[in-house]
Amino acid sequence: MPRHGRKHREALARIARQEAYSPREALTLVKETSYTRFDATVEMHLQLGIDPRRADQQVRRVVNLPSGTGRQLRILVFAEGEPARIAKSAGADYVGADDIVEKIQGGWLDFDIAIAIPQVMGKVGRLGRILGPRGLMPNPRAGTIVQPDDLAQVIQEARQGRVEFRTDRGAGLHVPIGKVRFTVEQLLANFLAVLEAVWTARPPGAKGRYVNKIVVCSSMGPGIKVDLNAAHALRAP
Repeated sequence: MPRHGRKHREALARIARQEAYSPREALTLVKETSYTRFDATVEMHLQLGIDPRRADQQVRRVVNLPSGTGRQLRILVFAEGEPARIAKSAGADYVGADDIVEKIQGGWLDFDIAIAIPQVMGKVGRLGRILGPRGLMPNPRAGTIVQPDDLAQVIQEARQGRVEFRTDRGAGLHVPIGKVRFTVEQLLANFLAVLEAVWTARPPGAKGRYVNKIVVCSSMGPGIKVDLNAAHALRAP
């Protein structure tokens, strides 16, 4: 395996690898150990005590980050007629139906989130094999298939910091919670919003401990363990 570079090793030396930190301490260390020249993304990684092979134990949810994501999303809306006009007025970057479907079938994927109204899902469904593996397929569970009357609100939420998470094959969740330039308080607010959303999304069939591990890090930075008891103590009563 390739060795980490000098900057990574120096950042790693500032962390007690066997220690679990409080959320505030961990996020402070994330900021202090970020060494990239760009404004790195701060990530939250959770290991859940579920069986991801079971359909009734999938964890998928949308959460609005109170401090935002720190990045400018490119929003695509599948709609036509009056809903398309609403989407454009609400600030969607790309709006269309047949033309957008054809464009995506041709290889275009320059967007970060796709929203659709139910009336055009018959057309959008043809893109399942393209958008599905990339996590871009509109889905009611993710809150990205919405009624026309709700389009403006959903687009606004996406702009302000609406993120989706879902478990991978290893029962892990990987959620961006901001940028290194954020204050610790901003990151902590986002951290707690994600934690609460994950907790409320607990499948009824999940047995035993639900959240087994939480790690936070910056892009390319070392992972920092979060003390689970300290994290849960900060949850709203």
